[in-house]
Amino acid sequence: MAAIHGKDTKPEMVVRRWLWGHGYRYRLNHPRLPGKPDIVMRNYRTCIFVNGCFWHGHNVSLSSVPSPKGEGSREIENSECCKIPKTNRDFWVAKIRRNQERDMKVMHELASMGWHSITVWECELKPKIREKTLESLVYTLNKIFLQDHSVRRYEMPEEAPLLAAEDIPEYNTTPE
Repeated sequence: MAAIHGKDTKPEMVVRRWLWGHGYRYRLNHPRLPGKPDIVMRNYRTCIFVNGCFWHGHNVSLSSVPSPKGEGSREIENSECCKIPKTNRDFWVAKIRRNQERDMKVMHELASMGWHSITVWECELKPKIREKTLESLVYTLNKIFLQDHSVRRYEMPEEAPLLAAEDIPEYNTTPE
């Protein structure tokens, strides 16, 4: 596991090169944000996490399996892109579950700070569907930008507006 790195992974580099090539600018692994997101886009107030399917348990289902001691333990079942090793399975199940819980905690913290979170999975960046995934990422970014930067319409007050020549009773300074 010493050869596994958390930064500059191949899937992350694919997303970064595509975004940069299409004119999107970003920062990497911002230390002041919770979870140090892989890609931070300040103009969009968006953090992009590029997750490996195995390490973050993509599409795995948690099921209750009774243990021999009688307690109800929770087991992770394999998915297409996340195969749990058969050796030392308890360790890997616990590790993946901790990673999922930490991911959810980080996303909630970012949301409470007003940041959007987008997760791109490693299996979504395979050559057959890569372009579709990255186009949907850009669509989401543009939608976020338009929602956050939309022009607020001015609403007229319910009262009839006063004309400039009318006296306003609260501001009348002449003594009576």
